[in-house]
Amino acid sequence: MIAITAKPRRLGSSALEVFPIGLGLMSLSGAYGKSDDAEGIRVIHHALDRGVTLLDSSDMYGWGHNETLLGKALAGGRRTQAIVVTKFGQVQQPGGANGVDGRPEHVKAACEASLKRLGVEAIDLYFQHRVDPSVPIEETVGAMADLVKAGKVRALGLSEARPETIRRAHAVHPLAAVQSEYSLLFRVDAEETLKTTRALGISFVAYSPLGRSLLTGAVRQASDIPEGDGRGRHPRFAADNLASNLAKVAAIEAVAQAKRCKPGQVALAWLLAQGDDIVPIPGTKRVERVDENLAALDVVLSADEVARLSAALPPGAAAGTRYPEALMKAVYL
Repeated sequence: MIAITAKPRRLGSSALEVFPIGLGLMSLSGAYGKSDDAEGIRVIHHALDRGVTLLDSSDMYGWGHNETLLGKALAGGRRTQAIVVTKFGQVQQPGGANGVDGRPEHVKAACEASLKRLGVEAIDLYFQHRVDPSVPIEETVGAMADLVKAGKVRALGLSEARPETIRRAHAVHPLAAVQSEYSLLFRVDAEETLKTTRALGISFVAYSPLGRSLLTGAVRQASDIPEGDGRGRHPRFAADNLASNLAKVAAIEAVAQAKRCKPGQVALAWLLAQGDDIVPIPGTKRVERVDENLAALDVVLSADEVARLSAALPPGAAAGTRYPEALMKAVYL
């Protein structure tokens, strides 16, 4: 297996340096239909062998399953190859949308549980998965800072936080990264956030950089989504929205055809071209998709091509919100 050599990207002012493309692990715990643990571990190992370092998990993915799986994958000497990223804050509420808990006592208990499942002595980058509007961000980040002082966490981040929240949090303890959805199709919140993260020297971890596969051309109609796949509940894949979004994706496909590469590779190349402070974390359940995504590093877009893609899919162009209505209440707080 030949590892890919690429200039690493530093996460904020922290000591953490990562491969330019990370690996999102959510799909390995059933979020997009049935998943297989043995294959999931193979995907993680393959990514590490190719040079990927940032592995993005959460205590909410499979409610502990994902972290346990990652822990198994890192056993046997693999820990030194990885930058382990996980998150806390979402809690189960039977019969309804997930709750959020940012209380200091929950922060510390959640960290201990994650460390045990992961089988590591310290988490490299620890994110608050969703902001708790009932708890001042200063209290939550203060507890996270205590974890850094205790040596249980190396760097801190927030996920789906709005600019003012980021500024307040960063004043308590420097943030290494902010994570939010960012792709050619969903740009509004991310690009507004980037104004603040760049002013503060914070990196941006872009999840769903392929629009949950929409930008790869893999889904052409609603029936292409397997039963039990969470995308079936996303507004962007509803019939009318899907047709509108696919029409916009045609611009990406045209560039891909000209460059003799995949549409998803063009989408990732566009994101990488937005700045060295951005680290996309496409997720997959398949080894071959890891290789396909990493090949985006070989796709060189000219400034004109970047501009044309940006114009073809301008901010706000996507049809349908990023999440179903109930879940939208928990993002960008």
